[in-house]
Amino acid sequence: MTSAAVPEHPWLLPGALTAPTARVRRTPRDWFVDSLCFLAAVGWAVLAWGDSPLNVGPSWLNEVDLLASLVLCGALWVRRRWPVGLALASLPLALFSVGSGVALLIVLFTVTLHRPFPVAAGMFGAHLLATPIHLRLRPEPGMSLWLIVGWNLLLLGAVLAWAMFVRARRQLVVSLRERAHRAEAEQQLRVTQARQLERTRIAREMHDVLAHRISLLSLHAGALEFRPDASPQEVARASGVIRDSAHAALRDLREVIGVLRAETGVAEGAEPERPQPTLVDVPTLIRESRAAGVRVSVVEEVADRAEVPPAVGRSAYRIVQEGLTNARKHAPGAVVDVRLAGGRGAGLTVEIRNPWPVGTAGQGAAGQGAAGPAAGSGAGIPGAGTGLVGVAERVGLAGGRLEHGRDAAGHFRLAAWLPWPA
Repeated sequence: MTSAAVPEHPWLLPGALTAPTARVRRTPRDWFVDSLCFLAAVGWAVLAWGDSPLNVGPSWLNEVDLLASLVLCGALWVRRRWPVGLALASLPLALFSVGSGVALLIVLFTVTLHRPFPVAAGMFGAHLLATPIHLRLRPEPGMSLWLIVGWNLLLLGAVLAWAMFVRARRQLVVSLRERAHRAEAEQQLRVTQARQLERTRIAREMHDVLAHRISLLSLHAGALEFRPDASPQEVARASGVIRDSAHAALRDLREVIGVLRAETGVAEGAEPERPQPTLVDVPTLIRESRAAGVRVSVVEEVADRAEVPPAVGRSAYRIVQEGLTNARKHAPGAVVDVRLAGGRGAGLTVEIRNPWPVGTAGQGAAGQGAAGPAAGSGAGIPGAGTGLVGVAERVGLAGGRLEHGRDAAGHFRLAAWLPWPA
């Protein structure tokens, strides 16, 4: 199990600006900043010691001031882990120390940067209240109390404002980075969902296409079985249809499996996906069914099939294909009536009707139950029982309506209306 990588800047960790600082490895940038802070604090401590005009008071206090300032300068290396603790521990230095002034400002800056504003404001207020006591121990000739308090207030306010600005900027960077990660995760989720939807569509297409191909194959194979006395020409023609249907089914199945195995888009050099059939291809579908021995009557009242939107035409093609396939399965030998009608703005109507099989007590010619005894070579073709379910789902996704069942004349009727925008 691999551990999570530490970001370039530890303050970019989630919660780094509000929760206690996590113990993370110091980056080169942190080493550079901490070194500058240490050198600045030590430089000020040395400058304020000795004969400096800032060094006012007894000599023993100056020695203690230097020692305490150097200790605080060394403690700056751990200010990222314990900013509040270091600020509280160094608060007594604000009462008498001059040399620790820069180090104290760095500690207060760190508290504001890594802790909530009320905590930082309390630390700044405590250091500001220590100013009168500091002036009693280390008076500054020629400067009034209010002037010194004003300068301290201005200096502390500037440090507080600067730290809050840096904190807000870092929070913005964290927010933008989290938003980018979230957008990337959502994009991956959308890609996964799109891939799953595409595979579902392919599975639906596989059912529609293979059911049609295999029903044709079964119909011709059954004709050879029931007609042992057929002429050689008829046997050859039926065998050719069986061969062509089997090859077409294998080709469709190979394409489907190839797409399902692909993990990321279309592989380089792969053949493009074949155009999906639309309403223009319905006559070819009818000819295939008639060549298989199905008696199909077509009534077409569509002015121009090419004007039908591709999505609508594809749904209409699949509905006709499913209706013809189920009629071959459950009502072999019967006449199948196909009607196509509609226009722009009025929608497209697809209707398939065939006689109810004699002796059937189940769902009907295109239903999901088993058909009763029927003459012809198509009797007994198995079905998955999902034909009408797939058709209803397809019509629903297209925004249309679907009706199916036994009509008043005793025929099985499958009718769908699909929207055709004006």
